[in-house]
Amino acid sequence: MSEVRIRPRQVLILIIVFLVVLMMVHRNGKRTCQGPEYLQAMFAQADTLPTIYAVTPTYPRPAQKAELTRLSHLFMLLPHLHWIIVEDANSTTSLVRNLLERAGLEKRSTLLNIKTPPEFKLQGKDPNWIKPRGVEQRNLALAWLRNHVDVDRHSIVFFMDDDNSYSTELFAEMAKIQGGRVGVWPVGLVGGLMVERPLLNEDRTQVTGFNAAWRPERPFPIDMAAFAISMDLFIRNPQAMFSYEVQRGYQESEILRHLTTRDQLQPLANGCRDVLVWHTRTEKTKLNAEEALLKKGQRSDGGLEV
Repeated sequence: MSEVRIRPRQVLILIIVFLVVLMMVHRNGKRTCQGPEYLQAMFAQADTLPTIYAVTPTYPRPAQKAELTRLSHLFMLLPHLHWIIVEDANSTTSLVRNLLERAGLEKRSTLLNIKTPPEFKLQGKDPNWIKPRGVEQRNLALAWLRNHVDVDRHSIVFFMDDDNSYSTELFAEMAKIQGGRVGVWPVGLVGGLMVERPLLNEDRTQVTGFNAAWRPERPFPIDMAAFAISMDLFIRNPQAMFSYEVQRGYQESEILRHLTTRDQLQPLANGCRDVLVWHTRTEKTKLNAEEALLKKGQRSDGGLEV
């Protein structure tokens, strides 16, 4: 057997690399992060930040795993997030369970399921706005939170749809939400505008209105991604739930009317000047070739989870 010789210089280089990696991972006994200041601050304060419970309704479709995988990367980066995924199904699925396991999020997630009643399900070519979506799923998540969250610790609830785009900085802003308050911020690419945003008073401390173009007469003319809520408000207001019995576009107003008023909203994101979330939509997957294969009794994803 030939002898492998390691030179002292190689050993020294390996030791230096090892020490640099250790310094990056552990500094003063705490987790650290090489990134923007707000992200470093979140890691340094991870044990004192309020937990953010992000509620994501989801349903089976070709792009489901891709959407949830993209979101999972946020949770890997942010130590104070807890992911509540609620499947629109009769039971939880191996696809979502496997995704959480591969992302290492089993201990920072809760997987629930509840089926939407048939009369409220979208049919065929129905536009996605014709019926309220996620009502059962969000209400089940609220019931779980009311039964499981430590009411003596400040925490925050955010309704996090799986097709939107989120900056990690948004969750640094959410952590600033005070007890008994609802935090608000702008949302890009929604309501027919480049951005929907709260309008503030001169010193940017109070919401005075909104710039919404679509149904501006709504009590809270904002998108679901435009706010997060201190958990104590849900404890104090058990009647706060989502409902099928509201007009189109009124789900946000339905939940917020039980919890706050316009003048009590807490403006965040640099006085509502920064856009940190976008109402993006994944276009419907075109599977014409796959459908042709299925007619022949074949498929491209046999034995695979896509």
